[in-house]
Parts: sequence; structure tokens; C-alpha cells
Amino acid sequence: MSGVQLPANLSEETVREISDARDEPEWLLERRLSALDALDELELPDVIQTPGRRWTNLEALDFESLVDPLDQGDETERTSAEGVEVLTFTEALDEHPDLVESAFGSTVDPEENYLTALSAALFTTGTVVYVPEGVDAEDVTVRAEMNSRSLFSHTLVVTEESSSVTILESIESGEDVDADARYFSNLVEIDAGENSYVQYGSLQDLDEDTYTYSLKRADVGTYATVNWIEGNLGSRLTRSDVESELNGDSSETKIVGAFFGHGDQHFDVNARVWHNAENTTADLVTRGVLDDEARSVYEGVQDVGREAWNTSSYQRENTLMLSDDSEADASPKLIIHNHDTEASHSATVGQVDKEDLFYMVSRAIPDGQARNMLVEGFFVPVLEEIAVDEFRDDLEELIAARLR
Repeated sequence: MSGVQLPANLSEETVREISDARDEPEWLLERRLSALDALDELELPDVIQTPGRRWTNLEALDFESLVDPLDQGDETERTSAEGVEVLTFTEALDEHPDLVESAFGSTVDPEENYLTALSAALFTTGTVVYVPEGVDAEDVTVRAEMNSRSLFSHTLVVTEESSSVTILESIESGEDVDADARYFSNLVEIDAGENSYVQYGSLQDLDEDTYTYSLKRADVGTYATVNWIEGNLGSRLTRSDVESELNGDSSETKIVGAFFGHGDQHFDVNARVWHNAENTTADLVTRGVLDDEARSVYEGVQDVGREAWNTSSYQRENTLMLSDDSEADASPKLIIHNHDTEASHSATVGQVDKEDLFYMVSRAIPDGQARNMLVEGFFVPVLEEIAVDEFRDDLEELIAARLR
């Protein structure tokens, strides 16, 4: 059992009130209630541990003060593209009830852990992106503003055969809320049909009184591709899991991540891929920068199954520390059950190269400017992986603002 303190005002009546207010079908209410019932038995998500130390202390989260189930507010702008349906969760339940029922929980089990169940029981906002067969679409955006102490969101993306879509999602803090701390949770499920292509970019810049949990997972079909871009700059504690299950022959994924921490921010970022079919390819690229007393924890997992013949899987993670008081840990893992595999992984942690800094200062570049240029250059390999101009511009702007 998790031993986590449930919010005092979390009950079956609370969940029914959320569901009734949204006029939800009976099947969704039952799934909410099932997730609620499971909370007493579920554990918090796994964190990396070494003897005598848990690298991220999720047990310290005080859900009694963080979560107010009946006070959830957001302002979300959604823009669509020709041929694609971008709907609120409530709209999608009306217009595509069978699609939502079959997709919800098909990739992320609501009862996977304590935090997924809490989110599934309480979510009040979310988006459904449906891309019909043969449609090619770009510029789908979901820009959200959090205007409450807690907010739970659920996103479904379904792409049919030979379709493609590029999605940019972002979350930031809105109006001031009378709370010392906030909690934001976001579950994202992608069901990528045969020969479809999805690029999903997510940018988190919540205020530093917020605790954030997100789990994004894709079921990647035959000849399909799902590419993730994950940028984290905000919140006090960020737990971010981005995962792809390569379940179809010749399926592919790329997971690109960037984070930039300062003050006492803590980032627990994870990239995972499961090679479950033949001829699959994965590339995991993460870069992070830490200043002041910020801390990062990274786990990257490449799991190659017994039947995953002709697998190609690559992983690299690099963290740059700008302060002697910052701290970074990385745990890249290869789990290989098949000899017909080409795979590699690497992780580095280091400080700004003193020779590079000396060279630039000797060329009359002020010390601070030289350091900032080196940091911006450090992020270039990640920025070059981002095919969405709007996302790349947003991330560069946030990095530049942090350096100022």
C-alpha cells in the first residue's frame, strides 16, 4: 500500500459530482470510481534508489494541501488543422463516444500507479485529437493556463492508417491562486495506426510553487512513427515520463528532451522505449542544464524483446552544471533479450569547459555573455531535432529568458 494521505474531500460523492457536472456516460463514471477505489492499494511511481537514498522523494507530496478536486480551472486554446478534429474531452464524448471509450486507458492503465489513478478519477480538462485515414495535418496546438490549486488533464490522440499530425501542447500558470503550492497532472495516450506519423511536442513552464506529474505513452503500430519533444523549465518538482511501445513491425520513435533548472528546482525525467516487434528503431536524446541548487534525475530505458529481430536503439543524455551546488544523476539502461540488436547508450555530467570559457573571454566577450553562449550552444543538438518551428522558437525564448 502507498501510505499516501488522501485529500479529505476526496470521496465517491466528489467523483460523481465531477462526472455529473460534465454529463458523462456511465462507463466513464465507472472507470473513475474504479480508479478511486484502487488508490488505497496502489504505490507511487517507481523512483531510482541507491542504498540509503531515494533520488526523488514523491512521498513528501502533501496531497491534503495540494489537491482540491472540486476547484479546478483552466483556460485552454485549441487550434485545429484541415481534416483533423481537435475536441475538448466533453465534446469528444458526444461526437465520438465509441472512439473515446476504446482509446481511454488503452495505452495508459488508469490504475498503473497512485498518481495515474488519482488523475483518472479527478480529471476535468483534456483534449481528443482524431486524425482520419489519409489526412496530413500540421499546426495543431493546445495551449493551457492553470488557474486553480490543482488541475488534472487527460489527452487522447488517435491517428488512423496513413495519416499524420504535428501537435504542440503547452502549460503555464495563470492567475494567482490563494495556495502555497499547486499540483498539475497530465496523462497523454497516443494510438498511432498503421503507417501513421505523430510528432507531439510538450512544453511545461508552470510557476515554481507547482508540483507536476506527467505520463505520456504511445502505442506505435506497423510502419508508424511517434516522435516526442519534451521541454521542462517550470515547477518546483517535475516528474516526467515519456514512453513508446513499438508494437508494430518497422515502427519507429524518437524521444527528445530538454530541461533547465535553477533555484531549488528538481527534475525527474525519464525516457523509455519497448521494442516488441521486428525491424524497429528508437533514438533517445536528452539535454539538461542546472544552476544554483537545482537537481536532476534521469532514467533512460531501451527494452528489446525476444521477438524484436533487427532492432536499432540509441540513447544519449548530457547534463551541464553551471553551479558547484547543483547535482545530477543519470541511469541509462539497456535490457536486451535478442542478439539481433544494434544498440548504444551514454550519459555525461559535467561543467562548462573552462578552456572554452577562457578562449571566449580572451576574445573580449564578457564572462556572463560567454557562459550564456556556451549554454545556448549546448542545447543546439536538441533544438536541431525539433522540426516544429513554433515549438523550437518557444523553447529558445524560454532558455534565453532563464539565462537573463
